[in-house]
Amino acid sequence: MRIAVDAMGGDHAPAEVVKGVIMASMLTQAQLILVGDPDRIKACLAGPLPENVHIHPASEVVGMDEKPTEALRKKKDSSLSVGARLVADGEAEALVSAGNTGAAAAVSLLTWRPVPGIHRPAIAAIFPNKHGQFVLLDAGASPDVDPEHLVAFGQMGQIFARLVMNKPVARVHLLNIGEEPGKGNAFAKQAHELMSRQDWFAGNIEGKDIFHSPCDVVVCDAFVGNTVLKVAEGVAEFIRDEIRSAVPKGPGRVLFLPMNLALGPLRKKMDYAEYGGMPLLGLNGLCVIGHGRSNAKAIKNACMMAVRASEARLVQTIRESFAQGVQEAAS
Repeated sequence: MRIAVDAMGGDHAPAEVVKGVIMASMLTQAQLILVGDPDRIKACLAGPLPENVHIHPASEVVGMDEKPTEALRKKKDSSLSVGARLVADGEAEALVSAGNTGAAAAVSLLTWRPVPGIHRPAIAAIFPNKHGQFVLLDAGASPDVDPEHLVAFGQMGQIFARLVMNKPVARVHLLNIGEEPGKGNAFAKQAHELMSRQDWFAGNIEGKDIFHSPCDVVVCDAFVGNTVLKVAEGVAEFIRDEIRSAVPKGPGRVLFLPMNLALGPLRKKMDYAEYGGMPLLGLNGLCVIGHGRSNAKAIKNACMMAVRASEARLVQTIRESFAQGVQEAAS
């Protein structure tokens, strides 16, 4: 198994990316391919490359603030584009990037194309809740969708939860302003009607309940999903900052040791680096998109998610699932 990693993508690239890949190499036998400027990559190494880490050259870098369309047109040899082509050519099973999210999604879409039967890709974001974890999609790939596209998101999310999150029976909920079937605007009502025909659908769920009620998959459009993601990140950072400010500096700090120990698991749950990255689902290839400020720990976990998803044949299973639907529609 081979995983291509965009070594030049992210606020702290290439140093943190290289460090994270080295950390991941100790946890897997997969071949990890650092794509980018060989000289800059080698300058970040503290020693020789592990046997399962390789460097593949790319001469250009997509900036974090560049428009995706311009980056695609002008930078054919960017680390992002070269990594996507490695997947398209069968030289890698997945691509990991903490670079420009829009560019990563656009490059993946244009290089790999959607799976037949899927008209919009979706970013799947894993969140913690009281009962473990759930996945929300779409978290940012397709803001303009039709209600039937949410059905495809639910189907992909159900497969992802089953194969990658170890949830044998994944319940899919529609994010809405109320639990009752008649709640929401016309879009939400129509999406609910269509999703109700699926045996994996568990009904509406309110925003206040996604972190408290049992749920495995939560579906919404990208505008709503990305707003939920950013709000959750902001609240998590606010809580962490408030906890830090409550602990005094100096000798009195020892009195707060029990509180620090008790809050340790909470800090871990709220740390984005624990979840690594967000897979882009619905394409004939797998891209795991990391946070722009990803540190080495986040890169390591993003690589391991790509390994788990590839081992579980996530892309192939999604393709097979939708191929059956396409055949039924044609007959």
